[in-house]
Amino acid sequence: MLEQLNRAMDHIEDHLHGDVDAAELARIAMTSEYHFRRLFSALAGIPLSEYVRRRRLTVAGAEVLAGERTLLDIAVRHGYTSAEAFGRAFRAVHGIGPGEARRTGAVLRAQPRMSFRLVIEGSTTMQYRIVEKAEFRIVGRKARVPLVHEGVNPAIVSFVEAVGPELAERITGLSDQEPAGIVSVTEHLGDSREEGVELDYHLAVVTGAGAAEIPADLDVRVVPAGAWAVFANTGPFPQALQSLWRDVYAQWFPSNPYALRPGPEILRTPRSVDGADVTTELWIPVERTSA
Repeated sequence: MLEQLNRAMDHIEDHLHGDVDAAELARIAMTSEYHFRRLFSALAGIPLSEYVRRRRLTVAGAEVLAGERTLLDIAVRHGYTSAEAFGRAFRAVHGIGPGEARRTGAVLRAQPRMSFRLVIEGSTTMQYRIVEKAEFRIVGRKARVPLVHEGVNPAIVSFVEAVGPELAERITGLSDQEPAGIVSVTEHLGDSREEGVELDYHLAVVTGAGAAEIPADLDVRVVPAGAWAVFANTGPFPQALQSLWRDVYAQWFPSNPYALRPGPEILRTPRSVDGADVTTELWIPVERTSA
C-alpha cells in the first residue's frame, strides 16, 4: 500500500493549481475515502485538507517572492476567487500578507512535500488477531476530551476520577463479552488526528445487543457488526499504548490488506501482576481490502 500512498501524494503535487479530490486520491491508494483520510491524518499529524492548503500556499509563497506574476494572478492560479481571500489564507500560513512579503522579501514558512516509507526499528514484532463481532453496545459514561499524542491526558484522568470506583464497579457488572471488563473507547469526530482535536471518550463495557436493560443514567453507543483487528503489547502506560497506536497506523495498515472502517477504537488495559507495566489490547474496526 505504501506505493499507492506515494502515488496519491504525487497526484496532490500535480493538482495543486486545481482541485484535489479526496475520492480520487483514495482510488489511487486503492482504498475507501474514509480510510484514506483517517490514515493520512494519523500518519501526517494533520488533516488531508490542511496539508493540501499548506502545500498550495507554500508553492504560492515562492511565486510571490519571485515577483514574476501579479498577486491577483497568483491568487487565481491557486484557486482563490479574490485577492482578499488569497491574502487571508496566505497570512494564516505565513504570518504576513503577500504584498508585504513581496516588498520586504520576508522569510516564509514552507510545508515540505510528504512521502511515506516503512521504517522497521529493532526486532519488535506486532501481535494481532482478527475478530468478527456481531452488533454490540458500548455502555458507560462519555465525555468530550482533546487528543494528546504523548504523555498522560489530563482531561481523561479528571473524567475517570469523577466517575469514581462505585459507578465503575456498577458499569463493570454489565460486561458480558470480549473485550471483557472496563474499557476505554475513543471515537474521532472528524478526519483530523492532530494534537488537541476533540474526540468522544467512553469509560464503558461491551455488552450484547440483546443484553439486559441498561440503566437510564448511562450512555449507550450501538456498534454494528464487523471485523476488528486486535493488537497487544506490554509496557509502561501510556507510552506503550501510544507507541502501539503509532505502529498500527504507520506500519501495520500500510503493509496489510485491511482498511479502517467507521467505528470506535476500544482499549483494554488490565495491569500486570507486578503493577509496573500495563498489558494493552487495542481493538480497531477494519475491513479486508484484497488478498
